[in-house]
Amino acid sequence: FLVKQLFMDWTLGEHYFSEKLIDYDMSNNIGNWQWMAGTGAVAAPWFRVYSPDSQQKQYDPDYKYVKQWVPEFGTDQYPAPIVDHKFGRERAIDLIRKGRK
Repeated sequence: FLVKQLFMDWTLGEHYFSEKLIDYDMSNNIGNWQWMAGTGAVAAPWFRVYSPDSQQKQYDPDYKYVKQWVPEFGTDQYPAPIVDHKFGRERAIDLIRKGRK
């Protein structure tokens, strides 16, 4: 999301996670960020743009995990999305496709 829908440098996310993760491992963190950004030696396909909504529905359908860390999720205290995921995915794929030509 940070890289392919907000078009931010993956190193910003890597640095943030390096300070927040209690089980931080430099190789795993950097490798995963590069994989998701499509910049690593073995990278995610350029057209793979994950949706936080789909991931949540698949892996936390009862909202147990997300509500543990974000109790305001699903209430009027939770902010509106900053990017429509369908639009963000389509824009990312379009821009990456153009850049590959």
